[in-house]
Amino acid sequence: MKINVFLILSFVIFIQGLSAQSLSDIYRKGTVKLIADREYGRDNNWEKVFESYYDTIYNRPMGNRKSIVMLPDQSIVVSHEYRNLYSLFGPDGKFVREFSLTGISGKPLKKTNKIKGVIGNHFFTGLDNLGRMMCFDFEGRYVKTLTLDYMAKDMIPLTDDKIAVVGWAIWKDKFRDFVALVDYQTNEQKIIWDHFSKPNGSWRPAYDYTSPKIAFLDSQLIVALPQNGEIMTFDLEGRLITKDHIEWESRYMSVEEQKKSARKSYEILAKNKPVNLSGEFLKKVNDYIEKIILPFKLPAFLTIIKDSDNNLLFFEIPEKEEANIFHVRTCDAKRQFIAQSSFECEEYNLSITSDKMIFHEGFIYALQVLKNSEGNPLRLVRFKLSD
Repeated sequence: MKINVFLILSFVIFIQGLSAQSLSDIYRKGTVKLIADREYGRDNNWEKVFESYYDTIYNRPMGNRKSIVMLPDQSIVVSHEYRNLYSLFGPDGKFVREFSLTGISGKPLKKTNKIKGVIGNHFFTGLDNLGRMMCFDFEGRYVKTLTLDYMAKDMIPLTDDKIAVVGWAIWKDKFRDFVALVDYQTNEQKIIWDHFSKPNGSWRPAYDYTSPKIAFLDSQLIVALPQNGEIMTFDLEGRLITKDHIEWESRYMSVEEQKKSARKSYEILAKNKPVNLSGEFLKKVNDYIEKIILPFKLPAFLTIIKDSDNNLLFFEIPEKEEANIFHVRTCDAKRQFIAQSSFECEEYNLSITSDKMIFHEGFIYALQVLKNSEGNPLRLVRFKLSD
């Protein structure tokens, strides 16, 4: 019996092609289903592992204020907000241990911030109130401190021992928002983009201004501006390479929608009565509601997430709870938007942020809340993407 080698090779290539479906191919087909990997973290006792989920401050739930970073070996570290407590999970999702960050003396620090990223074999944290970024080895032992003379809204690791920081500072009569490159070895800093704005002295809703969003891919830093939809590309020396714009129209929030949202904020503030809340502040919120007379142009997008195929996903502000829409931008020479899609998940209430979702090798590693759970609903989960 003769074997047609050509047909066999053709069949093998065809099968490999089917199995090598890119993320772009999945996005182009519309809604993307997120399917949880049942084996990932299968034997974890989530009630015990995430017992801090029940934390409160002034009777307000704080337990879901957590974030994740991935180590070079695909282990995951979860930061627990307001605690010097971090949880390590192995590459298979199995809980390994809890640890604290320690100072020069070897004793746990009284106050720490969440881990923002990994550079080399070290963690770096977000800034404290004194502008200090603390660095530790993977055992949580203190390595050094970098000091910045401003506050930070976001930080991501780059190559060449550099960190990109979205910072802000108060000047005499205005605010300065900017993006800076920080050298991990020398603490030297270079501002590559900035924007000044004047405070208006009144309360404003959260959607009124959103800070720049940053991402790193192919040795380039992407700086995207939600307010006007501008997208800039910089090299690691801070030189501007390209500048372009989003391809969709921003939505408008009606007068009625604005007032409804502001009233909801007012009711929450009045009910919870935070310690530092004054009657004057509540009056400012109420005054703002009375002055709403025009539709408001919303930011073009809320957040961006880089996938493992080096695409950027631009997420719009959702019109409804649990809804999401994202636009897919390639990062090749063409830098095109190639698809509009959305994530769908039957089991989890999706929290779509870059510090709760990490793409790696075609999967999404995420910290999410289970919809129907008896007891603690928080899970570290690995999603497969399917059309």
